[in-house]
Amino acid sequence: MKIVITLMAGLIPLALGGCTPRIEVAAPKEPITINMNVKIEHDIHIKVDKDVEALLQSRSDLF
Repeated sequence: MKIVITLMAGLIPLALGGCTPRIEVAAPKEPITINMNVKIEHDIHIKVDKDVEALLQSRSDLF
């Protein structure tokens, strides 16, 4: 009976040691590509006072 208990005490840790989970992290062999289809539209509306508009017309070299 003592031999059976000794064998069990030796075999149980070995059996539990084989059940440990293994996690492996590795980089992919091909680079990661992200394809994005983006459409950007913009409208700029400028409202100016009549005095500023007259100044811009008389001095076109400002802008």
